[in-house]
Amino acid sequence: MENEYIEVVKKWLSDNDSVSSEELRANADAADAASADADADDAYAYAYAAAAAQAAGIAAAAAADADYWVTRYEELTNGK
Repeated sequence: MENEYIEVVKKWLSDNDSVSSEELRANADAADAASADADADDAYAYAYAAAAAQAAGIAAAAAADADYWVTRYEELTNGK
């Protein structure tokens, strides 16, 4: 299950200059909204995506937090 919000965070994790802080904040807001609207089967995956996006959107210092939530998302979705 490819998740557009996780993909933005992963892009940022691999190259912090590839995504602007404005894009990160917008991604975090969109992921949070998607999490709230997700059906029960996808709720946890979207919640992890939202957490990763929020962590990335806060500051570059949050890279470890964002990486943690990307890892949790990938564990939940079996890396899909």
